[in-house]
Amino acid sequence: MTEKSGNYRATQAAARLRLNLRQLEVFVATARAGSTRAAADHVARSQSAASSALAELEQCLGVELFDRVRRRLALNENGRALLPLAASLLDQAAELEHLFSGEHAAPLRLAASLTIGEYLLPDLLARWKLDHPLSPVRLLIGNTSEVIAAVAAFEADVGFIEGPQTHPQLIVRPWLNDEMVIVAAPSHALAGRTASVRHLREATWALREPGSGTREAADRWLLERVGSLRVEFELGSPEAIKRLVATGSALACLSREVVARELAQGTLVELVTRLPRATRRLAMVLHRDKHLGRSTDNFVRHCAAFATTAMATPQAPLRVTGPGRG
Repeated sequence: MTEKSGNYRATQAAARLRLNLRQLEVFVATARAGSTRAAADHVARSQSAASSALAELEQCLGVELFDRVRRRLALNENGRALLPLAASLLDQAAELEHLFSGEHAAPLRLAASLTIGEYLLPDLLARWKLDHPLSPVRLLIGNTSEVIAAVAAFEADVGFIEGPQTHPQLIVRPWLNDEMVIVAAPSHALAGRTASVRHLREATWALREPGSGTREAADRWLLERVGSLRVEFELGSPEAIKRLVATGSALACLSREVVARELAQGTLVELVTRLPRATRRLAMVLHRDKHLGRSTDNFVRHCAAFATTAMATPQAPLRVTGPGRG
């Protein structure tokens, strides 16, 4: 290598090293929050320090990363290209910090739809935590649309969804099979008899809100075979739906996992119909440009192993039982 080429490479390396993790941290926080003021709170810096870091990053890269829209900062084409790389680099840096520390471990950041987050993941997390006692867990619960948005924005490392929705930046991995059932109160007029299509069409229904995977599954199953339904209640919580249905006010279409306890206790009954069995596929979603840390990758493998066991014994409930190791 000549002295000239060596100097050139040294100069290039020095130019690259002007970019630092603090600048990237402020950039990612600003991209998520929409302003340097909110980003400053997130990274524990003053607003002026955050603004300076962002300006230094743009100067270092030679491009603007945001469009200034009124008082908010919106990612432009350059910022959208940088975001996945910056978020991945910060995650890897955090993993490096925790590599030799026995006191703290990188957090497990998850997002899940209501059915999965409230009825399936708690047992899986409890078992996984036995082998990873130092890893804190952060679980966001929302509907399928919200989960996809969280993973796409790097607010969660792994998402669990119920519906067929997707996103160009995400990879969808099929996970578990789930069955949908129609339930009613034992006192409902259709309980204890075979409900016809006309009965179902004329009944009052309580369903999840549009945008939820459960609502999409119910619509696909029922609208095609029953037609338009009398949906008089749209509720954002399966627990609220179950309590409403238990009063005899409406029918509901929910995951069997969600109503398993109530069916066993007799507070709800499964309606007998002539409709074909309805199943759907639950899925994990990952960002295409996301680097999975060691803890996150281990949890993904833990969930995949559980799915393999569940598919081998489809008659068994999906809930995790036994001490086992993840």
